[in-house]
Amino acid sequence: MRSTNCKYSQPAATSQEASGEKTDPKTGRKVLYWHDPMVPGQKFDKPGKSPFMDMQLVPVYADEAGGEGGVTVNPTLQQNLGIRYATVRREETRDAFELVGTTQFDESVAEVVQSRVTGYIERLHARAPMQRVKRGEPVATLFVPEWIAPQEEYLALKRSGNDALASAARDRMRALSIPDSFVTQLERTGKVQRTLTLASPVTGVITELGVRDGAMVSPGMTVAKVVALNKVWLLAEIPEQQANLVRPGMQVEATFAGNTEQKYAGKVREVLPGVSSTTRTVQARLELDNRDGSLTPGMLMRVKVGGEKAVPRLLVPTEAVITSGKRSVVLVTGENNSIQPVQVTTGRDIGDDTEILSGLNEGQKVVASGQFLIDSEARLKSVLPKFAGSEQEQGQKSQPQYSPIAVPGVYRGVGKVEKVSPSSLTLSHGPIPELKWPAMTMDFGKPKPDAFAEAKVGQDVEFSFKEGDDGSYMLQDVKPAGGGKK
Repeated sequence: MRSTNCKYSQPAATSQEASGEKTDPKTGRKVLYWHDPMVPGQKFDKPGKSPFMDMQLVPVYADEAGGEGGVTVNPTLQQNLGIRYATVRREETRDAFELVGTTQFDESVAEVVQSRVTGYIERLHARAPMQRVKRGEPVATLFVPEWIAPQEEYLALKRSGNDALASAARDRMRALSIPDSFVTQLERTGKVQRTLTLASPVTGVITELGVRDGAMVSPGMTVAKVVALNKVWLLAEIPEQQANLVRPGMQVEATFAGNTEQKYAGKVREVLPGVSSTTRTVQARLELDNRDGSLTPGMLMRVKVGGEKAVPRLLVPTEAVITSGKRSVVLVTGENNSIQPVQVTTGRDIGDDTEILSGLNEGQKVVASGQFLIDSEARLKSVLPKFAGSEQEQGQKSQPQYSPIAVPGVYRGVGKVEKVSPSSLTLSHGPIPELKWPAMTMDFGKPKPDAFAEAKVGQDVEFSFKEGDDGSYMLQDVKPAGGGKK
């Protein structure tokens, strides 16, 4: 953007830094420095004409600047904008982060059902793997031929009254793994027991079933494997950079998508060695309490891991931190309702709070909401007039009043067309209070070459414009002043 009547006359003295506070003779207010609102980065220590535009420099007062790069928000505007504040506090918190894992059977509590004799599967009660069983329920019934002869021999000796030989026969049956309960029943009923029933030692799920009906089994052969479900394992994936933060014994809290309100307590059992070459994660084996039996293997769960001991940290609400790609900023309040942006170094997120490593001190007050309205002085000054003008602006009844800004960032004014070109209109316009512009002549860009084709040189117009990404000002609407043409 350029001015058609721009005169590059330097003020009497210039300085990149304000040399000190000066007094405005008209208002008696202290002035930090003078600047051109269209080139706010350049500061001058004395009033005069701008070297950039055909306009006078504008003072920046100490009571409205809110400190270098800061702003001032009066209490009424704070309420209108819904601005909330929070206090920087120091609290003892535990290291906590979230992981994702999958449930598995707890192999440490697995039990096996084995045969101690040679026999045949006469009946298989468990028909397939993953079948639930209760403690004491039959898994398989074996026919054991080699038990028949010793039992008949014992009965014959018992009837003959030869107690010595009957005692020897009893010892022989015990050596053949015939249970004492069988012998007791044999003595009571006088009938030979031909089968042996193998029962589940625990309540759980049959994870392995290695036989079928009619199959032959031998001593030491595993008929079935049963795993209890009162506890389950959770195999969690830990990012490589967080691997050193997880240690055995740390408490965990897990939830799954099916019921996010139910939480399962547990602990870290062990961290498995090795890093996955594809996911760059380390696996940790967690142990969860599942006495209600609601968890089954294969469920995807979200796990919150808590640290072993609490550590004092400086915290602010997460919503108070304005994060960009390269830095994080917090708006800090000062005296006289001033607000100052402060660059901070953030740590980890802890619930709804964020750890501050540097930039803030305990007890400071920060803006927790409404930052988007006050994240810079320029944006603030374009928004404030919509809600509440200063006392000075409210007293200027004699100056022309413009339509209120309907859209944030869009400004309105009245002026006269001085020049028309395919790419721009040159307008000599009155003051723009929202931007603190005085009356001046300047160029405004067109959105299209044929836009505002009815605008004529010498015509009085009402116009609206906004600032583009490159710092230029683009017209949004141009129409004759008062609805007529000149």
